Amino acid sequence: MTEITFNQPYDTAEAKVIIATKEEELTYGAAQIIDRSAFNRLKALIEREDTAENKKEILVLDMVKEAIVLLRVKNTIDTPDLEDLGGKLYGRIKNYKSAAVFARKLPKTDFTAEKVAESLAFGIELASYSFDKYRTKKKPSEFPKLETVNFVAKDKLDKKAYEDKAALANAVRYARDLTNEPANELTPEIYAADIKRLEHLGLKVTLLNQNELKKKGFNMLLSVSQGSANPPYVCVIEHRGNKKSKNWDIALVGKGVTFDAGGISLKPAAGMWDMKQDMAGSAVVAASLKAAAQQKLNLNVVGIVGLVENMPSGTATRPGDIVTSLSGQTVEILNTDAEGRLVLGDCLTYVQQQYNPERIIDIATLTGAIIIALGNEMAGMFTNDDCLAELLSISGEQAGEELWRFPLNDNYRKMIKSDIADIKNISNGRAAGSITAACFLESFVNKGTPWAHLDIAGMDKVEKAKSLYPLGASGFGVRLLNQFLKNLEKK
Repeated sequence: MTEITFNQPYDTAEAKVIIATKEEELTYGAAQIIDRSAFNRLKALIEREDTAENKKEILVLDMVKEAIVLLRVKNTIDTPDLEDLGGKLYGRIKNYKSAAVFARKLPKTDFTAEKVAESLAFGIELASYSFDKYRTKKKPSEFPKLETVNFVAKDKLDKKAYEDKAALANAVRYARDLTNEPANELTPEIYAADIKRLEHLGLKVTLLNQNELKKKGFNMLLSVSQGSANPPYVCVIEHRGNKKSKNWDIALVGKGVTFDAGGISLKPAAGMWDMKQDMAGSAVVAASLKAAAQQKLNLNVVGIVGLVENMPSGTATRPGDIVTSLSGQTVEILNTDAEGRLVLGDCLTYVQQQYNPERIIDIATLTGAIIIALGNEMAGMFTNDDCLAELLSISGEQAGEELWRFPLNDNYRKMIKSDIADIKNISNGRAAGSITAACFLESFVNKGTPWAHLDIAGMDKVEKAKSLYPLGASGFGVRLLNQFLKNLEKK
């Protein structure tokens, strides 16, 4: 990973980055970390490369001793755009050993030098992530050379201003690491132990093992795990940032299916290897609590994740079985591959019984149907509360992780009514699969409690690298929930 530094000497940097807007004429005042000769050569390059229709975002002037990089932004740029540009910048400078960025206030914008440095640095941190711990051989070209990026300015930068973003970048990396792990290296037991280690940050982590889950009545969750040799766990993570209040501002609930073979309703072999990532929602919850602790958010946040493995065997749940949920509702399980909602339903019930949170957000790679609806561009949002929907939507736009709201009403709720139990875990047919899954979850939420369900299937993995997203797990949802918590903190 590339190290971010501030206010260090920059003379020996192999790449020097200067920043301008597309609308302004570049002056030497914006390029003080390079000498006049290099500046004049850069101006000549600009004149050759620029056209009236196109001023490139990034121009690189390679010289004998160093490279000069011009980064240009629009006056209308926002924070996600600038972070994205930081990711693109990393892609252009990653083969230099060191880089220095001259941060400055962007004219006709609200971006101070500190804000520019913070946003670009965050983008570089996300883009420089890699997961290669299991590779024993790599080509030299596969090792990015960039070790440090040093941010400097005309006046000394306040490096403490980056601490919050650094904590968030760390949390995103944590979620990606968890989600990228193979299922044999991240069983529910190993995963639970990993989350337990977060206590060193001041979080309180409670682990419920299989015997405790049986005693308490987590029968839906246990029905998912009963075909696996790996026992289930439920982890409860508490961040009590506002010690003046006894109430819990919010509960975050995550689906942690460490491998989903589908159970008796076995998935096709093709692509089944991706089902190691069916715990992405739980990784987002754990990472969000980690960020909240490191940022010392003035909120009381409880997270709960159900960690199970869904496998076929002689002890596995059969299609047509009926179980009594922790809430007391009976559930007819028609498809054992619709298992995530069973895990989440019991976790939703438990967190309400024990913590009575003011609002709840659950997050999960829940349905393939959401990918049909939204592709790999947005996550689906389902909620019973308009105010919560608005705050989540705004937070998503601010964080660069957008949501699209879907309907919930009685026409969809009646589709999961069972003839022989209270509800069934799928409807008859494929229509509205994401909505009926959300309706199932809604039936475990107390009336009057603001609740939202985020279906991040399709957003948890990157198959074609983007500026902020290397190949593999994306960590989608961590930035969104962190921004949401910060907005909630300000209310």
